[in-house]
Amino acid sequence: MSTRPSHPPRDTDTHLPMEPVAQPGYYPDYDVISQQNAWDDATRKVVLSRLQSRPSLQFFNPAEAEMMLLVCDHIIPQDDRDADHRIEIIPVIDERLHKKRTAGYRYETMPPDDEAYRLFLQALDLMSRHNHGKQFSGLSWREQELILQSINKGKPLEGAGEVWLRLPVHQIWTLFVGDCITAYYQHPWSWNEIGFGGPAYPRAYIRLERGEAEPWERDENRYDWEAPPESVSDLDELSHHDHFPHLTKGGVHD
Repeated sequence: MSTRPSHPPRDTDTHLPMEPVAQPGYYPDYDVISQQNAWDDATRKVVLSRLQSRPSLQFFNPAEAEMMLLVCDHIIPQDDRDADHRIEIIPVIDERLHKKRTAGYRYETMPPDDEAYRLFLQALDLMSRHNHGKQFSGLSWREQELILQSINKGKPLEGAGEVWLRLPVHQIWTLFVGDCITAYYQHPWSWNEIGFGGPAYPRAYIRLERGEAEPWERDENRYDWEAPPESVSDLDELSHHDHFPHLTKGGVHD
């Protein structure tokens, strides 16, 4: 695969790129794994397994995997994470598609998920070649952002009209983004990032009102940041990242 591009968020005071860290977010010292003794054996086994490397890809071929890497980096950027703490998204999706597991639902107007994914990647390349004369992976980061933003808005750029007749644009976007979110936020490192206390069984949660933290959780350590200049997410939308940076880290979002 090609070298992964870097588009880190910017410091609001210096406007310089922020250095990636092992644990970004508002809870830099929180480690949900420290609570594993409060879980039952089955829960502990499932959660700890998510810290292990995934097997080799079985559904996506190398070219598709490269495109998936680029698109996932736009949808859920991880440039605030150092290289050793990036959460694997593509292997989770790859496993689901290889085993032909559904996402729990299927639109009647959509082809099966494995076919839908390949059509989606095909559409990206067709749009890229039509509008820029290059394949998607050869475009600049901003050009890729604009193509993905057009799909997000339900008004894809020209070039893939025949694909969209078979693949409803809103539905594939919902499926794709949903899969990315599921893969990212099932990982314990993302729980640390958002201060999530992890499984509540068998201990259970005790503070259910007034938004108070559980005794084993941590208080927020808030900070400000700016989206990288290559991002187009905030050009014509209300900015959410001042309040929800773990949900919108400078990439294309809903």
